[in-house]
Amino acid sequence: MSIGAPGTLVRMGVLALLWGSGFLWIKLALTGLPPVQVTVVRCALGAAVLLVLSRWAGQRLPRGRRIWGRLLVAAFFCNALPFALFSIGELTVDSGVAGVMNATTPLWSLLIGIGIGTERRLTVVRVGGLVLGFAGILLIFAPWQKSGLLGWGTLALLGAGISYAVAFAYMGRKLVGEGGPIAISAAQLLTATGLSALALPFDAAPAGPLNVTAVLAVVVLGIFGTGVTFYLNYRLIADEGATSAATVGYLLPVVSVALGAIVLGEDLGPRVLAGMAVVLLGVALTRYVRSSASKSISNPSCQPSPSVSRS
Repeated sequence: MSIGAPGTLVRMGVLALLWGSGFLWIKLALTGLPPVQVTVVRCALGAAVLLVLSRWAGQRLPRGRRIWGRLLVAAFFCNALPFALFSIGELTVDSGVAGVMNATTPLWSLLIGIGIGTERRLTVVRVGGLVLGFAGILLIFAPWQKSGLLGWGTLALLGAGISYAVAFAYMGRKLVGEGGPIAISAAQLLTATGLSALALPFDAAPAGPLNVTAVLAVVVLGIFGTGVTFYLNYRLIADEGATSAATVGYLLPVVSVALGAIVLGEDLGPRVLAGMAVVLLGVALTRYVRSSASKSISNPSCQPSPSVSRS
């Protein structure tokens, strides 16, 4: 099915809306819940959804210490750590900006590939995209200005993107082809739930008293923004191919920025909007390869930005 077919476009639109709205739900959940609690509930609800779907699909949870050991690493870098860092970051940074920082993952993935020597498809275009992408990040946060956005929240968001990149590199080597993808992701989110729960004693104080908005937001984030989106993305890749799924990734920042402005009244100035455009252009250039056979290693339980191509 072509990417322009109506059915494909509808699936892509729904998936982009659910994924891109995740940053809005995090922001709303933080009005009455601290960051680690948001992470634990999100992982637990997402795991519950995937357990039901994996049983329905006839996929069993993995067995053996080797695979669970690998899932422990993947769950930490792909779920527990970045989910918590996004929640911490959004305590002080707008949800729209958080969505754009999520889209920087391919930049870090390429940089890591260069650093460890696994990236063999370097071109002038891709390196230029890397430079352009990081220039866009600097433009957004403007550390040279007193009114810039650089702070602990910013560093947390950047750390989340780096964590995703580390996870993709690890999972591309250790988890691709290991069992049914829905069951594997269910197991990964179960593991992430346990890892996140270990950090509960160190959680920050909530921004305010527990409220209905916060509870509903974290429930929607866990069920729809974490669990259901995995299944939709899995079906999109299976039915239409990785290209459609990768295209959805470029829509996420657009959705997060739009929802932040409409629902939360977030005001993004011209410099920040220009920086966002530069980041997305840089990301697009880093993903440019001559071969048409590149594959996605996106594990949607990571909530990735534009899918990272296998090297």
